[in-house]
Amino acid sequence: MLHNLIRSSVIFLFLSGITAGLQAQEALTAGGGEASGSGGSASSSVGQLFYTTRAGTDASMAEGVQQPFEISVVSSVRETGAVSITLYPNPAEGLITVKTEHIQTDLFYLIYDVNGKLLKSKKASGTLTQFDLSQYKPAVYFLKVTDHEKEVKTFKIIKH
Repeated sequence: MLHNLIRSSVIFLFLSGITAGLQAQEALTAGGGEASGSGGSASSSVGQLFYTTRAGTDASMAEGVQQPFEISVVSSVRETGAVSITLYPNPAEGLITVKTEHIQTDLFYLIYDVNGKLLKSKKASGTLTQFDLSQYKPAVYFLKVTDHEKEVKTFKIIKH
C-alpha cells in the first residue's frame, strides 16, 4: 500500500512538471469556436476584452488580436488611362503610398473621413504619391481617385 502511494505521488509530480512547462495563449472572450479538417485546424474568438499593443519605429503588433491585412476597393468606376492604381500599406500608421502605372491623365487624390468631410487633396505626382496620416486619429478613411472630377476608384484605409 505504501508502495502504491509513493508510485502515485511520483506519477502525479511527473505529470505536474510536464503541464507546468506548457504555455498557450489565453484570452477572456465572449464566444468562439474551433474547426478542423483534412487541411488543418483553426480556432476563433469573438469579443476579446484585453490585448497588448507593442509599437516599434516601423511596425506595431497587437498581441492576442487577429487583424486582417485588408486592401479594400470601395468602388472602381473606370481605370481612365491608368493600367493599375494600388494603395499600400493598409492598415497604416503613418505614410501611405498610392502607385499608378501607365498614367496618361491628371489624377487627383481626395481623403475623406467616415462622415464625408474632405481632409486632404493632392494632385498625382508621378507614379508614386505619398500621404502622411500620422496626424489623424485611428479610424477608417476613404481615398477617392478622380480624373477631371470623375471618380476612378475609391479605397478604404484603416488607420491604426
